[in-house]
Amino acid sequence: MVLLERVLLCIKIQKFLRSGEYVESERQQVVSKLTLQQEFPPSRFEDKQTYKAEEKALQKQLFDVQQAYFHQNRRALIIFEGWDASGKGGAIRRITEKLDPRGVRVLAVSKPDELEQAKHFLYRFWHHIPAPGNITIFDRSHYGRVLVERVDQLATDAQWQRGYQEINEFEETLHNSGVRIVKLFMHISAAEQRKRFEERLRNPYKRWKLTAEDLHNSKQRNRYVTAINDMFAKTNTSFAPWKIIDGEHKWQARVSVLCAIVDGLSKDVDIVPPPLDENLIEMAIKQLNISDEPSEL
Repeated sequence: MVLLERVLLCIKIQKFLRSGEYVESERQQVVSKLTLQQEFPPSRFEDKQTYKAEEKALQKQLFDVQQAYFHQNRRALIIFEGWDASGKGGAIRRITEKLDPRGVRVLAVSKPDELEQAKHFLYRFWHHIPAPGNITIFDRSHYGRVLVERVDQLATDAQWQRGYQEINEFEETLHNSGVRIVKLFMHISAAEQRKRFEERLRNPYKRWKLTAEDLHNSKQRNRYVTAINDMFAKTNTSFAPWKIIDGEHKWQARVSVLCAIVDGLSKDVDIVPPPLDENLIEMAIKQLNISDEPSEL
């Protein structure tokens, strides 16, 4: 009788493990709960000079991080999601501005084409995973499955509900293969979004940024809030955690983005530049007739 009970218990455990519930419950134990806040405190920057000084220092740190990733053949994926007009583009410009362009790539994600629609939704993203020594930035991402495709009913209930686990498995696979993942959500109030829409509409040089899709999405803000909070609850994992960026004030948002990326990519990574090859130094000294004393610069 005891043996039979043990066999039945083993069968139950195996079913539980195969169902995926064990994996999901383990993930939920190691992440904190995130939700979109409704209040936006004032910016801590009172003048542009202070903001620019902090931005410049963080850009220098990020450049050092990029060099470390290049020399150590590390890979990084930075994922941006957020409201329309929340400052994703401006933040990405500040990220890439001082980086070596050979080692960073920005992928602007739009609606999948006809061929991509005929395949699994993650298919097109596998082609853009960063190579060793490189950083890739997704301007919008595979999270469209559980956001716009859910809200606009472009995916069935079964498809977007299954999407959470598929996304987690996708990101865990990347993590296990050495890809460092930083996920940022740019959050602004409805009032601030309306203000930025109006600015784009009135400015001939920014008018192209405002689309009918933006206006359509803004009308469904409440549905998006629900979808976004569900996304945090289901995909805020230990190997790919979410960071909500308060985007209400552009200067502060850009600095917060740089901070989050520098912190996320430099954790447990040696940022100190590697030593020069001694043979190369000796060759350069002889050929260029220069001193081997270190520069004071």
